[in-house]
Amino acid sequence: MKNAKRILSLALTVLMLLSLCIFTSADEKQEEEITILFTHDLHSHLLPSATEDGKGQYGGYARLMTAIKEQKEIDPDAILVDGGDFAMGSLFQTAYPTSAIELRIMGAMGYDATTFGNHEYDYLQDGLKSMLNAATASGDPLPSIVCSNYLPPKEDQEGYDKEMWDALNAYGVKDYMILERGGVYYVIFGIFGFDADACAPNSGMVLEDPIKKAKSTVEKATKECKDKYGEDPVVVCLSHSGTSDGKGEDFDLAKGVDGIDIIISGHTHTTLSTPIEVNGTYIVSAAEYGKNLGVVKLSKSSNDVTLKDYKLIPIDENVSEDSDISALVTAYKSEVEKNYLSKYGFTFDEVLLKNTYEFDLVKDVYAYQHESTLGNVFSDAYKTAAERVTGKKVDVALTAAGVIRASIPKGDVTVSDIFNAASLGVGTEGELISIYVTGKDLKNVAELDASIQPLMNSAQLFMSGIEYSFNTNRMIFNKVDYVMLQNADGTKAPIEDNKLYHVVAGMYMGQMLGNVESTSMGIISITPRDVNGNPIATEDLVDYVIKDENGVALKEWYAISTYLKDMGGEMDEKYSAPDGRKVVYSSLNPVKLLRNANIFTYIVIIVSLAFVGGIAWLVWAIKNKKFKKAKKSR
Repeated sequence: MKNAKRILSLALTVLMLLSLCIFTSADEKQEEEITILFTHDLHSHLLPSATEDGKGQYGGYARLMTAIKEQKEIDPDAILVDGGDFAMGSLFQTAYPTSAIELRIMGAMGYDATTFGNHEYDYLQDGLKSMLNAATASGDPLPSIVCSNYLPPKEDQEGYDKEMWDALNAYGVKDYMILERGGVYYVIFGIFGFDADACAPNSGMVLEDPIKKAKSTVEKATKECKDKYGEDPVVVCLSHSGTSDGKGEDFDLAKGVDGIDIIISGHTHTTLSTPIEVNGTYIVSAAEYGKNLGVVKLSKSSNDVTLKDYKLIPIDENVSEDSDISALVTAYKSEVEKNYLSKYGFTFDEVLLKNTYEFDLVKDVYAYQHESTLGNVFSDAYKTAAERVTGKKVDVALTAAGVIRASIPKGDVTVSDIFNAASLGVGTEGELISIYVTGKDLKNVAELDASIQPLMNSAQLFMSGIEYSFNTNRMIFNKVDYVMLQNADGTKAPIEDNKLYHVVAGMYMGQMLGNVESTSMGIISITPRDVNGNPIATEDLVDYVIKDENGVALKEWYAISTYLKDMGGEMDEKYSAPDGRKVVYSSLNPVKLLRNANIFTYIVIIVSLAFVGGIAWLVWAIKNKKFKKAKKSR
C-alpha cells in the first residue's frame, strides 16, 4: 500500500513538472524577437553622394542593398519599410512620370511597404497617376503603398478624378496592409502630416486629421488581424509627418493614439540615435538620402512589444556595392541620359568647372540670416539665363533656402551635382517663371526675407539685382532700413513704389510670393503681375514659365549649369566671398531703429506709448485718490 502511494505521489510530481515545462514552453513561444529595417526621405538618391566637406560619401542604393542583405542574413524574417518621399532629389526623378524608377528599384531591393511623402505630388496628380500606371505596367516586383489619410476627393466630392482613383486601385494603394512574416503578423499603415500637406499645395488630395484617422485605422486593422488570424499584430506606422527637437507631429501622433508599436518618422530629415518613447510607442528616424539603414529589434509577447536593440548603420564608402542593384542603377542612368539630358546637351557626369572655394553647407544656408555665396550663384544664374532666353532685362532674380537641396562641392562640379542642388519643382523639376511686381512689393520681398526667416528658416531669400540691409532688432515687418536696385554695371537706383519691375524666380518661389499676404496676416503683400500690371493668380503662374524658341522650359538646374559652364573651367573669383548685396546687423541705436520706419512701426510706438501712458495715469490716479483720502481723514 505504501509503495502504491509512493508510486502515485511520484507520478503526480512528474505530471506537475511536465505541465510546468509545457506552460514554460508556451510562454517562451510567445516571446518572439522581430526585426524592422527602415529608411525614409530617399529622394531618388540612387547613387552615392559626396559629403559636403568632400571627405567621404554617403548613400547609394547598391550599398544600401548590401547592408539590407547583411541584416537579413542575421534575421531572414526581417521586414523592410520606408517612410515616404522616395522620389524627387536627383536626375533619376526625371523618369518618375514615365518609368517609376524609384518604386521599381525599391521592389527589386525587397521593400515590403512605403507611403507617400509630399514630394510624390511634385508632378501633380497627372504625374502621380502616370507614375503609378507605369509602375503597375512594368510587371516588376513593387513595394506595397499604404496611405490612410491623404487621398483624392471621392466620387461625391468636388475635384473627383476617376483616372486618379483607377491608378491608385490598379497599383493596390490601401489604408493599411496585414503582413505575416516568420509567424509574426504586422499591421502597416500610412499617415500624412499637416506640414507635409502644406508643402504640397497643389496635390489635389484631401487631408483627414492624422490622429483621428490613425485611431480608426489602428482599431479596424487590429480587429481584422485578430478576427482572421487570431493574432495580436505588431502595429507599424509609416508616417510622413516628422519629429523636431524630440517633439513634432509624430510625437503628438504617438501621444494621441494607443496601440501603435513603432512610428517610422519621415519628412523632417531627422536622425534619431535613440528612439523616442511616447505612450508605449517608439519613434525612429534614420536621416535622409539613404545615409543610414535603420534597424529596430523588438521583442513581442502575447500582450506587449518592447525594444531590444536599435542602431543606424552608416551607408558610406566602407560598404561594398551589391552588383545586381549597381547594374540596375547603371541602366536607369543610361535611360535618364538618353530620354532627358540629351535634350539639353548635357551628360550625367559632365564636369562643368573646377571649384576651389568653400560654399555654405545646406545646414548653414538655413541656420542664420546672412548673405550666402551659394545663394548668390543661384540667383545670378537665374538672372543671366532668363535675360539670355527672353532678351529682356531682368531687374531681380531670387531663390529661397528651402529650395536649395545641396551645396556646390569643392573640386570637379558635375551636372548631377547641380541637379541635386536645384531639383525641386512644381509640376516638373524646377522651372523659372517671369513675372512683374510693383516697387512697393519689391521692397516687401526684402522685408519678407528680413522678418519671416526667424519664424521659418526655409524662407530666407537670396537675390540678384538688389542691395539691402536690415537691423534684426527692429520691429517685425519693418526691419529693412535700406534697399536699392543694383545694376549690372555696379550703379544703384532707387526703387519707385508704383513702377513695375521684372522679377525671375522658381515656381516654388512664385507660389510663396503669392501667399505672403495670408502668411503675414495681411500686414504685407506681394502680388505677381503680368507685364501690363494685371495680377496673376497663383494657379496661373504655370502660364509664365520661361521657354526658349523651341518651347523648352528654362529649368533652374539648367540655368545654373550653363552659368557655371560659361565660366571657362574655373569658379569665378567673385564667389569667393560675399559682395555686400545683403547686410544683416543688430543695433539698438535709436536712429538706426527708426531709420526709414514705416507706418506699422509708428502705430506700434503710438500704441505702446498710449499703453504706458495709460498705466502711468492709472497709477497716478490711484495714488492721488489714496492721498486725498488720507488727507481727508486727518
